[in-house]
Amino acid sequence: MATQRTRQPIERNLAMELARVTEAAAMAAVRHMGMGDKELVDQAAVDAMRYTLGYVSMDGVVVIGEGEKDEAPMLYNGEVIGNGMPPEVDIAVDPIDGTTLLSKGLPGAVAVVALSARGTMNVPGNVFYMNKIAVGPDARDAIDIEAGVTDNLRNVAEAKGCAVHDLTVIMLDRPRHNEMLAEVREAGARVKMISDGDIVAGIQAALPGTGVDMLLGIGGSPEAVLTAAAIRCIGGAIQCKPWPRDEAERERAIADGVDLEKLYNTDDLVGGEDVFFSATGASTGDLLKGVRFMGGGAQTQSLVMRSRSGTVRWIDSIHDFSRLDKIRFED
Repeated sequence: MATQRTRQPIERNLAMELARVTEAAAMAAVRHMGMGDKELVDQAAVDAMRYTLGYVSMDGVVVIGEGEKDEAPMLYNGEVIGNGMPPEVDIAVDPIDGTTLLSKGLPGAVAVVALSARGTMNVPGNVFYMNKIAVGPDARDAIDIEAGVTDNLRNVAEAKGCAVHDLTVIMLDRPRHNEMLAEVREAGARVKMISDGDIVAGIQAALPGTGVDMLLGIGGSPEAVLTAAAIRCIGGAIQCKPWPRDEAERERAIADGVDLEKLYNTDDLVGGEDVFFSATGASTGDLLKGVRFMGGGAQTQSLVMRSRSGTVRWIDSIHDFSRLDKIRFED
């Protein structure tokens, strides 16, 4: 008879170590800001993130990375990272969420990484987009992705003790959202449209004091898991359903056993009690300041969170490149 594996608590606050990872990725990527080359931005971030992750003491497996091994030489799905010592963790990365933004010199690009206990991250295979709704702790029990937009707005407003016209909804500016956008406006809520970056948008919807009350709309499936990791730390809620882009993708997903009617809640996407999250601003946006270079160094700002304690930290750092380069040379 097989025995159920007992998952030990992760006592180390890995979130603090992840800040070094996202700082490195942001500083490397922003060197190419505004040059119009998305691939160059992404590769610089990947290289720096992979190098720094390699120094985190852990037995890590990349669950959400840059793609399959043949397509991504580093940070590919299934890649093993760390020295093989405990804890055993799943790793989700988005070296730069908003590569287009950063390549064009636009605000709001961030480097993101999340960890959780092994076997607790889940994203439906062969479905690259999901319909999402996300809110903060005060409305976590008020949302239902299978209900209408208007009903969700009314329920969230009631939970927050305000009127619908006091709510602000954040959405990606995409043609696929035209009907949803019209319904939000008809209901009377305010709308904040964004061109890219729905990980940050989901965090804004869940984090108190951002001026955003709800995330709605269709975005990437990997981004849904990273958003869920952040929300696990904040205490809000996200619900998602797979959204095949076309009939061919629908058929592939069904053939792979994906339940397209399944509703994924926060714990379905990232479970367990030990979730760690870090994001560092690359280009300055509404949530985080971007990298600011100065003589011989740089300043960064990061958002670092841990689910077990519920602690949310804002970390402003000064980096001395002469000392950092010496450390790398010695390594």
